[in-house]
Amino acid sequence: MTKTKYVCMRCGNCCRWPGYVRLTQADVDNISAFLQITEREFTRKYTTLTSDRRMLSLTEQEDGSCIFLDGNTCIVHAVKPEQCRGFPNKWAFHGFERSCQAKKVVVEDEEQQAVPADA
Repeated sequence: MTKTKYVCMRCGNCCRWPGYVRLTQADVDNISAFLQITEREFTRKYTTLTSDRRMLSLTEQEDGSCIFLDGNTCIVHAVKPEQCRGFPNKWAFHGFERSCQAKKVVVEDEEQQAVPADA
């Protein structure tokens, strides 16, 4: 059986869409450690409470892009949030391909492990 997967080309376009980047506790732990700051400092400086008051989300730059996007580069790529790691293989929206430059590949089930979810 074959399936379609996408390989991230690191164009940065997904980081420019305004909207929540919901954070797990593991995301908070990993990013704050990566930035070498306390969790409290990280949450104060880089997050906001979602409107449903259930989760933290990364704040956005004035243009709506992610606070950690610098040009086309995610400055926390090595520890990027779970939501970011999952796009577009674990979740996507209709028409994402118009902006996203991820490369579409067709793989056999046993090959799925060999294709990276993101670069």
